[in-house]
Amino acid sequence: MRARRQRVWALAVWLAVFGVYLACGASVPGATAGEPANPYSAWSHGPARDPQFFPLAVWLQDPKNAPKYRDLGINTYVALWRGPTEEQLNVLRQHGMKLICSQNERALRLAADDLIIAWMHGDEPDNAQSLGEGKGYGPPVAPQRIVADYRAIRERDPQRPVLLNLGQGVAWDGWHGRGVRTNHPEDYVEYLAGCDIASFDIYPAVHDRPAVAGKLWYVPFGVTRLRRWGNNEKGVWNCIECTRISNTAVKPTPDQVKAEVWMSIIHGSRGLIYFCHQFQPEFIEAGLLADADMSNAVRTLNRRILDLAPVIHGPPVESHVQLQCDPAELTAECRQLLGGQPVAFTVRRWERDWYLFAVGMDGQKIRATFSSPELRDALSVEVLDEQRTLALTTGGFSDDFAPYAVHLYRIRGR
Repeated sequence: MRARRQRVWALAVWLAVFGVYLACGASVPGATAGEPANPYSAWSHGPARDPQFFPLAVWLQDPKNAPKYRDLGINTYVALWRGPTEEQLNVLRQHGMKLICSQNERALRLAADDLIIAWMHGDEPDNAQSLGEGKGYGPPVAPQRIVADYRAIRERDPQRPVLLNLGQGVAWDGWHGRGVRTNHPEDYVEYLAGCDIASFDIYPAVHDRPAVAGKLWYVPFGVTRLRRWGNNEKGVWNCIECTRISNTAVKPTPDQVKAEVWMSIIHGSRGLIYFCHQFQPEFIEAGLLADADMSNAVRTLNRRILDLAPVIHGPPVESHVQLQCDPAELTAECRQLLGGQPVAFTVRRWERDWYLFAVGMDGQKIRATFSSPELRDALSVEVLDEQRTLALTTGGFSDDFAPYAVHLYRIRGR
């Protein structure tokens, strides 16, 4: 994800953003159980503790586009090109954006300002590091150095969390871009000691490797691993693809982006960073804004997330919801990697209603039945954004899932 404005070497650096191939984790109902109710409560100037706020960010974008991104529901910028400068800060403040950026003297002077909600701790230190143009790559940054730098950042400003964005090795142990640390997932427990919010990037819809290409399930399992490696004590975010990036033959569809987003949320991600750059066939920094169909889809998606933010932030319900699927298992490859059932879901309770968020985890059509004694007194099941309701049987309901389909249910209580 190392975009550098119109640099010749941008395409080569892009290789670091590809991949995910999960080596562990499982798709289970109630996947978000055990997460902290508010991972930001310790920070006086961190991400808003307002239940209506859900971090929806863009990566390394020009602040001049802030009003256009604001129209899409974006509320946060992550990283600034050669910044933060005074001009960049003023533009973002004018348009009500929050910011995660590197610590410099100008930014540190804003200690009492709520514009900056976290400090950026580099990008993808877990990947092999460039030795300079034409000189190849050395080893990743050592976790010990990340921890030492983290402590220095915290010492300069203890009021804000520190975000560390990692590469695809979070979920794909065989990612060769880690160089000499390929197949060493144990490094990540140490890396997570050097941050308060852990993020990673993986873009399977436009991936160029057959092991990963088109297999959206890799996204949420990177989230699952980060949560486990951080003992559910860290905020976990992740990056979302929304352009063709460097794939001239394929670009993600709105449905794929929707699936990746809700897979992430269902599995415990509490912040999303849209990767908006396109490198090929031409460089477009704001590639998302240049694609009207994807812009409209992201706008609709973000509005629904923000509408449901208080529900998402609520603790998962330790309910007795049972899931039966037909077919009952994941496809062979997915089952080998993931285990679990073909639909992942999580349940929330808000006021009198239940909310059940569900997503198909692989490329097959599925008939899913959700049931619980606690639903026997429910009045109706509304499928949000689909203009339909479902029949309630004794304590349950059924629905069909197309490949990677997302269904968001509001179950009316008495």
